[in-house]
Amino acid sequence: MKKWILAAVVAIAVLLAAYVIGGPYLAIRGISQAIEQRDTGKLARHVDFAAVRVNMKAQLNDYVVRKAGADMQSSLFGQVALGVAGNLAGAGVDTFVTPLGIAAILQGDSLWKRAIGDTVGGDTWAPPSPAKPLANTTGHYESLSRFTATTHLQDGREVVFVLSRQGLRWRLTSIQLPLGQAPA
Repeated sequence: MKKWILAAVVAIAVLLAAYVIGGPYLAIRGISQAIEQRDTGKLARHVDFAAVRVNMKAQLNDYVVRKAGADMQSSLFGQVALGVAGNLAGAGVDTFVTPLGIAAILQGDSLWKRAIGDTVGGDTWAPPSPAKPLANTTGHYESLSRFTATTHLQDGREVVFVLSRQGLRWRLTSIQLPLGQAPA
């Protein structure tokens, strides 16, 4: 009897470890499928939109300040301009990094693809060819609760998707944009 209990506990531990280890890959697959199917509800299960918004705002503010340079940062007018630029960038991130914002982007992408004939059959009334943003992705663990997936763009730049473990679930918490990276 004790052997069966021990075997059951070991089996559950192995299955739990496999689920936690495979979790980032399952999350990436879920995000890809949600984007292909244009399902914002499914996308919301795999993305921590609040964390993504905070991280993207910080990236954009940092990029704007670095691009402005020391002269702009030291003047009063420059500080006001940087503040306005930061607020505009923050408002844009708040608008687009939501399930509805992503849906709007995907709908615009769908309309654009139909307009240029990039559809399944080439017919403008056919459904657009599916988006595959995570097609060329390589990933690795940075810690037990952080996983990064890097997508290489056609021009050689990289977009890094950061997934964090929240309990047993893995969710997208940051997208590191290729700001400042020069195209290859």
